[in-house]
Amino acid sequence: MSGPSRELVHRLYTTPPDRFVAIRDEAVAEARRTGDPKTAREIARLRRPTVAAWLVNLLAIRRPELVADLAQLAEALRTAQRELRGPRLRELATQRRAVLGALVAEVRELAAASEGAPSAGKLPLAEVEATLNAALADTDVAEQLRSGRLLKAATYAGFGEVPRPQLRLVTGGEEPEPAPRPEPAGKQRRDADRTALRAEQAERAARAERTRRRRALEKELARARTDQERAEAELAGATTAERDGIAALDAVEAELAELERRRAVAEQDLSRARLARRGAERTVTAARRRAGEVEAAVEALDAEEGDAESDAGAAH
Repeated sequence: MSGPSRELVHRLYTTPPDRFVAIRDEAVAEARRTGDPKTAREIARLRRPTVAAWLVNLLAIRRPELVADLAQLAEALRTAQRELRGPRLRELATQRRAVLGALVAEVRELAAASEGAPSAGKLPLAEVEATLNAALADTDVAEQLRSGRLLKAATYAGFGEVPRPQLRLVTGGEEPEPAPRPEPAGKQRRDADRTALRAEQAERAARAERTRRRRALEKELARARTDQERAEAELAGATTAERDGIAALDAVEAELAELERRRAVAEQDLSRARLARRGAERTVTAARRRAGEVEAAVEALDAEEGDAESDAGAAH
């Protein structure tokens, strides 16, 4: 292995900065496990970019054709300035604003599609635009931008030959791409025109995409509101049914309570009736016994009287 692979470097510099160190350390550990300490040391030397630099790296790695268009526009601007062509400079300045606006919009879209990225309100898009503006003014900055391995943003307020901003660049074991050779003025103008056309087309495409997305979101919002209304109607119906069910249950429970009360009263009446029956049974039994005794006594008395009468008749 001759150093960090291009895929690893691209992965590191398209990952949100707060996850950079963890991924780098995993790659270092993996290189050591595979017996490649030199690559492990080179990976360990890779440094985390700022959020602004990460956004620029994201653009350079994911959309290199747009960065190439930016380089062509920069060459056209330098040529027009050297030749003191005022009208052309004004035209290119207008194109510059359009191109920078389109690139910043693309950066915002790329960040939104990146897992773990800061929210849109926290993106340092002004620093991104300043770095892209500096790349238009300086070929060194442009080359470092194309590498996709910036560590911090750059700034520059004008155009022409300028001092080189002190950007930190991580090579990751790869040499930066060579700067393009100067081209004839006619070709540069044609390239600039093509760049402007591409920027205009990109802006139109971006507007069309935003319109399409807005329409899609509006349709989705309408569906969501319809679903919400339906769900709210179902909730209202379910709430009413629940309320009715509670009322019905309360009525049944009241009826059950009344029945329980009546049952308790009936059980008490039944208990008293049973006690009365048992008392009456005892009374009847006693009366029957007494009646039997009296009847036996009467029969005995009648027998005695019969015997007496028989004895009297025999005496006479």
